[in-house]
Amino acid sequence: MSGGGNPFSRLAPFIREYIYRKKWDTLREAQVEACRVLMDTPSHLLIASGTASGKTEAAFFPALTELYERPCESVGILYIGPLKALINDQFERIKELLREGEVPVWHWHGDVSQDEKTKLMQHPSGVLQITPESLEGLLMNRPNSIPALFHDLRYVIVDEVHAFMGADRGIQVLSQLTRIERMASCSPRRIGLSATLSDYETAAGWLAAGTQASVEVVSPQGGRKLRISVEHFSFPDARDEKKAEQLEHARKAYYDFVYDTTHQKKALIFTNSRSDAELTTLEMRRVAAKRQEPDVYHVHHGSISAMLREEAEAALRSGPGPAVAAATLTLELGIDLGELERVVQLGAPYSCSSFVQRLGRSGRRGQASEMMFLCPEEEDETAQLPARMPWMLLRAIAVIELYVREKWVEPLSLRQKPVGLLYHQTMSILKSMGEAEPAELARAVLTLPAFQDFTAEEYRDFLNYLLQTDHIQRTDEGPLIIGLTGERIVNNFRFYAVFKDDEEHVVYNGSEEIGSITTVPPPGYCFSLAGKLWKVEEVDTRHKALYVKSSKGKVDTLWLGAGGDIHTRVVRKMREILDDSTIYPYLAPGAVNRLERARRLARESGLLKSTVIPAGGDSLFILPWAGSKPFRTLERLLKHNLAGSLSLRSIVPMEPYYMVVAGKTAPEHLMDEIARELDECLVAGPESLLDHKEAPYLGKYDEFVAPELVRRAFAVDGLDLEGLAYALRRE
Repeated sequence: MSGGGNPFSRLAPFIREYIYRKKWDTLREAQVEACRVLMDTPSHLLIASGTASGKTEAAFFPALTELYERPCESVGILYIGPLKALINDQFERIKELLREGEVPVWHWHGDVSQDEKTKLMQHPSGVLQITPESLEGLLMNRPNSIPALFHDLRYVIVDEVHAFMGADRGIQVLSQLTRIERMASCSPRRIGLSATLSDYETAAGWLAAGTQASVEVVSPQGGRKLRISVEHFSFPDARDEKKAEQLEHARKAYYDFVYDTTHQKKALIFTNSRSDAELTTLEMRRVAAKRQEPDVYHVHHGSISAMLREEAEAALRSGPGPAVAAATLTLELGIDLGELERVVQLGAPYSCSSFVQRLGRSGRRGQASEMMFLCPEEEDETAQLPARMPWMLLRAIAVIELYVREKWVEPLSLRQKPVGLLYHQTMSILKSMGEAEPAELARAVLTLPAFQDFTAEEYRDFLNYLLQTDHIQRTDEGPLIIGLTGERIVNNFRFYAVFKDDEEHVVYNGSEEIGSITTVPPPGYCFSLAGKLWKVEEVDTRHKALYVKSSKGKVDTLWLGAGGDIHTRVVRKMREILDDSTIYPYLAPGAVNRLERARRLARESGLLKSTVIPAGGDSLFILPWAGSKPFRTLERLLKHNLAGSLSLRSIVPMEPYYMVVAGKTAPEHLMDEIARELDECLVAGPESLLDHKEAPYLGKYDEFVAPELVRRAFAVDGLDLEGLAYALRRE
């Protein structure tokens, strides 16, 4: 194992012992390359390789070897993960690795005891695994501890890089890393891990932001076998009473199929919303009870209690028999669930990135990756023309074709003016410092990597607005401190998170915590959670708690789920598929039949011939074949700039596939007007799509920022005129 070019012999003895214990024959390509970069160069490192390719070990083996050879005087490795569950999982893996290495490993998040946190503060050392939210709390509330904790920090590992980049949490993480480096006078090397990157250049730029070092990318190209199938289920229109019996039969056939394909396996059922995960588990348990078979089903999403989530993970990872979890993106990220036999996707993922991540949950340890798509769609022959298209089936085929044939994954888009984050980091830094002169605060904030597009003048206006609204105050001596309004926001634990989190009520059955819900029913009413039905006994509004008992009443679940954004490339691929005659080998007979019917309807109706087509009466359909952001830009262009001059009575978007527009205008005229107005807006800039008093929010903290700055931010980050122009150009 220590032959030519293999770094095995350079690893710390306890790591070599771990590899022997695991009976590994060889280090994987990602691990060999990571050792080369971290042991022989000063560069940062980005490891972009498939799920279960040994990325975590690739990062930790060389980093821990350095800590073993040159022990740290503080925390030596900071590991940042997007989910508590992922940190718990990695904590157990690293603990096993470090058993003989005498390098302590700590984890820090909301479920970790105060006792363990105190021990770390008293003896900063080894590896610290943390979420961005807990790290924010540390930086804000314990600034004086930061030098002792991190002054000898050697490495920062950012896991699931793609989950941070392009999102507000990514801006938060980069800001935190720069703040740590300044406060603790350290310059750690950064290691990014991801299974779903295609745009290495943007990712490397993101990882190195605010530092001088270059980034080396390690991306082993090992192909893996894929087994993919797509099945389609048609449900008759639920509003037609004559078809009620048919609908019942169709639903039963669908849920029986889901049950039959999973109940004897270790399997994951991915859904696109918490409500779907709940409903599916409820139905699976009904089928099991009817057949008098064991209930092997679990639910795993962000509103389920930690205990029940861990129970689901343990059943999948090491339970003795079959186990199935219906999950949202909480199991999309890299928790090691061992040898899963099947991954089922209900509906279609919104992105290729999500598809790759979910696909990677199966086929570990060299086995073929297997994923079964089940597309249930309501089919109403009397519906409007575009509503009769199987959009979900088309999207499933599109993401498969784009990734499997073209290896395409969505490129990353980075925010230019993240005003909500500007507020968040300003308040966090001011809280951490206690007080600051305006120039001192501006220097601390505007030199963070994400805020370099803001001018000194914009920041001055930004601070003046916060002074006017009492988020900050000026002391008699001159420096700024947090104001009374600001105190209420900053001192709430929800401030640590930059993503929108609805206020939830915790649900208890006796003393057992089940999870939490956002929409609270009154006492006596039923709801479902953790795949079971509950009846509300008591609502404790003050403590945001709900006390329940088991129930049999049939009800809907209580989350307001929003769909994901879709990229223009995916939507255009859907159009290609509709305009093509290829029969894809992974489509089951029901899916082939549905696709063929859709293609025939598209041909006969002229659906693909032009962007604007008649819809009967004075209505028109607009099919821009554009992604979510350009689609929303077109909707705004119509409502804001054209509705008045063209006397459009209504504009109803069915994002991102089509719009129904009513008003007395011919299709060709409407298309010409859209093209003309778009050209004018491209010259005038995106702010021409906004009223002069309008300032729409894009993020959690935008509401606290001066409206003029919010408006400017929405124009550059919320609209996409160039993307719309590209989508409307027919190749």
